[in-house]
Amino acid sequence: MKVLIINEVCGIGSTGRIVESIANDFIKEGHEVKIAYGRYGHTSESSKSIAVRIGKDLDVKFHALMTRLTDKHGFYSRRATKKFLKFASEYNPDLVWMHNIHGYFINVEMLFDWIKSRPDMQVKWTLHDCWSFTGHCVHFTYAKCNKWKTGCYSCPEKNRYPKALLSNAKRNYIRKKRAFTGVKNMTMIASCNWIKEKLQESFLKEYPIVMEYNNIDLSDFYPMESDFRKIYQLEDKKLVLAVASSWTDRKGLLDLNEIVIKLPPDYKVCVVGVTEQQIKNLDGRILAITKTNSKRQLAEIYSTADVFINPTYEDTYPTVNLEARRCGTPVITYRTGGSVESVREDLIVEVGDIDGLVQKIITVAQDKTKFL
Repeated sequence: MKVLIINEVCGIGSTGRIVESIANDFIKEGHEVKIAYGRYGHTSESSKSIAVRIGKDLDVKFHALMTRLTDKHGFYSRRATKKFLKFASEYNPDLVWMHNIHGYFINVEMLFDWIKSRPDMQVKWTLHDCWSFTGHCVHFTYAKCNKWKTGCYSCPEKNRYPKALLSNAKRNYIRKKRAFTGVKNMTMIASCNWIKEKLQESFLKEYPIVMEYNNIDLSDFYPMESDFRKIYQLEDKKLVLAVASSWTDRKGLLDLNEIVIKLPPDYKVCVVGVTEQQIKNLDGRILAITKTNSKRQLAEIYSTADVFINPTYEDTYPTVNLEARRCGTPVITYRTGGSVESVREDLIVEVGDIDGLVQKIITVAQDKTKFL
């Protein structure tokens, strides 16, 4: 069987590692696989031979610029998409498996016109967020917006990714609904129960919907020794870790400033994945490490921590929770989205409850083995 996987990135970030793992599983079974991706231009060593980029950096930048000006995310990149679809037709896949198709790299109307022209082709679409059934946003929990259920308008999230100067949410909703519905032989895959519930209320409910949790490569994440504590002189500290591929205030970044103030002096908060600019806004007592694409380095840091915290305000099914637990570190999270679905009930804290989070941290750090 020929398989074509489409995602924003390949080999890096949570979804990039997910699609790479899926591709490797197909290859082990004897199938031919290609991963089509659009952003960053980075792939891991193991996926270079099967990775196909859609467009170039300039195409992504132009799509992002036009999105900012018009709020028509997903409706540019016509030239890049035309070239990709020529390749896809020649490759002639038996299965197309989409993941994130937002990210300024592909024209979704052209993509779905091509898919609809091939009714015998099997199609899967795994949703890692909500962009596919809204007029603009990837998440709506924080904004407490339910307009996506009936048709988006006056979008309260236009200043969030995919950021725009004006709102075109109503028209986007109509165009997405027209493009994404009516596909023969397509199955929607929800990456957690929370997403499945939302799908069943959306215009995509016409399709079969199955729930399959995101997985991580167990050969990459497991308890391992490292000299991380020695390098940063943390041998006598309780280490509290937070990791994200991309930090924003809604990931709880600024909550870390409040947490570090309330923790005892023998505790050290470490955050991984921040930018140099974000570091300037963090409390100086926080150990801040910029983004790493090394799974080995991440596993070493996970393994040495006493507790992992995910203070996200809105999320789907974050793989960082899985990675930390796989490396032998308990996870504490806010009660939001699908983040709670991979965490023990007694380690879930209400959203924004800093004091409750700090108390959980202290309790877990005293003996993390009790909370695995």
